[in-house]
This record gives sequence, structure tokens and C-alpha cells, in this order.
Amino acid sequence: MGSGILGIDLHSLGQPAAATILLWFGSATWLLLSAVVALRALYEPARLRREVGSPAAMTGVAGTGVLATAFATYGWYPVAGVLLGVATLTWATVLGPVLRHWQTPTAGVSFLLTAGTEALAVPGAVLAARYDADWLLIGAVLAFGLGLVAYFATAWRFRLGQLLTEQGDEWVTGGALAISALAYVKIVAAGKAVGWLASVHGAFDFGALVLWSLAMLWLGPLVAAEVWRPRLTYDVRRWATVFPLGMYAACSFAVGETTGISGIVGFARAWSWLALVVGVLVLGGLARRIWHVLTSVGLTASALDPE
Repeated sequence: MGSGILGIDLHSLGQPAAATILLWFGSATWLLLSAVVALRALYEPARLRREVGSPAAMTGVAGTGVLATAFATYGWYPVAGVLLGVATLTWATVLGPVLRHWQTPTAGVSFLLTAGTEALAVPGAVLAARYDADWLLIGAVLAFGLGLVAYFATAWRFRLGQLLTEQGDEWVTGGALAISALAYVKIVAAGKAVGWLASVHGAFDFGALVLWSLAMLWLGPLVAAEVWRPRLTYDVRRWATVFPLGMYAACSFAVGETTGISGIVGFARAWSWLALVVGVLVLGGLARRIWHVLTSVGLTASALDPE
């Protein structure tokens, strides 16, 4: 999720080399995680069933959908189509368990239900425009609508105090709306491409601005919570911060270019670099954690060696 959206941001910034590096890094990570899931299904099925019941399972859907969008950005449409199919099948598989084990009050991770669903709408709309496929656009519209319904149902049971207590995934509260705004812009553009819409101006531009503004409303409280209660130690949930940061930039690029508001595009440019810095810091934290685990294992093995 994180590397994929950062790559899209860098591509929008006119940094193709860095964007390509992140694209392939994200692809390699996706393959590694897919292998882990496959092995877990074979050797630890009970654990996998427990994990699938959490909204965090939607990270697989969101990450695959974002990767599909990244490949489509580079014109690799067949690869994007395959990834969209995988994301859709994964969504259909995990949706039931996630809803059956739904807990309230909701948490930041709960908004991944929206992020994962909207992650189907974005590449679906892009591919619909590319192949003039009405059925893909219908699917994108359905995913967009379901994602919004899930968002407001989740937000209704979310406590604002959790912005101070969670470990990074609280950022998905805003990130889920940001990807919804991006999906909206892509759907409207696809609607014009397939002949559903004669124009993308007026009311359609206003809809994009409404969704973007709603996403931006979260930004102040989220930043204030980080300042009020800094959480500087590495936690795997910090990757749920990187994705929304990158998505804020991606949706701002799309909304700003669609509406012609240069200030929104300027925000997207500046925010892309901030998202990249945070992504590098979180990656550094992950590398340090891995090194600590490996050295701990080595020290333990040395202590147990009779020689």
C-alpha cells in the first residue's frame, strides 16, 4: 500500500526513476507477502482464519488495488487487470469474515473496509476508460458507493479520542476518504471516456471538491494528535500512516487537475515529499527491527552452542 501510492505520487511529480524503483519494490513486497499468506494457508490455517476476520485483512485488497493502479499509470494495463481481478477475489473472500467479526466502537483499522473497497474502484475506472468497458465502470461505481456507505457507518461509531491512543492506523480515517475522492475523479473521467457523460464540469467538479474537503477536515486533528502525543517508536501499524499520507497527495493531484485549482496541486506536490520522508523513516524503523531480531536470534544461538 505505502510503496505503491508513493510511487504514484512520485510519478505525478515527474520523478519516473524513483517512481519505478518504488513500483518494483512494492511488487517484490507483494509477491513476498503473497507467499507468506500461501504458506500460512497450508501450515497455519487456524491462524489465517483468525486474521481474515479482522479489518486489517483488507490491507491485502487495498495494496493489490493500489499496485494495479500503479501499473496502469505506467501503461501496463494487462498486469493491472490481473491485479484488479486478484484484489476483487480477495475482497469477496474476506468481506464476510470481516463483517461477521466486526467490533464497535470502531478503530482506525476499521476504515480499511472503505480503503480496500475503494481500491477496487480506482483501477476499475482507469481500466474502464482504457478499454471502453461499461461493465468495468459499473463495477467501479458499485465499489465506490459501497465504500462510502462503509465509511459513514464506520465513522458513526468511531471515538475521536482514539486519535491519541492508536499507533498509526488512525490516519486511515482521513486516508479512506482521500481514496474515495480519487475513485470519484477516476470514475467521472471514465464516464466521459465511455460516453456516459458529456462533460466533467459543474456538479461533477463540486462532488470532487466535497470529498476532498471532507478528507482534509481530518488532517488538522490527525496532525494535532501527532504533535500532542508523539509516537516515535516503530510499530507495524505505522505503515497505515504512510498509505494515507501518500493518498492525500494522490487525490489532491487528481482533484486539483480536474478542477483546475492550482493551490490543491501545490499542496499535492509539497505533501508528496512529506509522505516520502515519512515512508523512508518507517522503512528505516522496519529495517532496524529486523536487524534487532536477527542479532537476537544469533546471540541466542551462540549461547546455546555447546562449543
